Amino acid sequence: MSDDPKYQRNAMFRMQFEKAQDCHVLLFPEGMVKLSESAAEILTQFDSPRSVLEVIAQLEEKFPGVDLAQDVNEFVEVARDKKWLENC
Repeated sequence: MSDDPKYQRNAMFRMQFEKAQDCHVLLFPEGMVKLSESAAEILTQFDSPRSVLEVIAQLEEKFPGVDLAQDVNEFVEVARDKKWLENC
């Protein structure tokens, strides 16, 4: 098993910006999940297979001076538990 596994968004969930909600949402057959701006920013990074370290590096480049590692790792753990992200 790799020390740096890759994940991507589960195809069962469609992410889109919902004007009526004024936020990004995840749509799935049973309903919808509203996403915070930071959650949407992280999930967007997983449109294709990427490691958590790659996502952290990309986001820290986009938001310089901010240590995002803990927040991204915590969110990825939740997203995996909820099946929003899957191993590649």
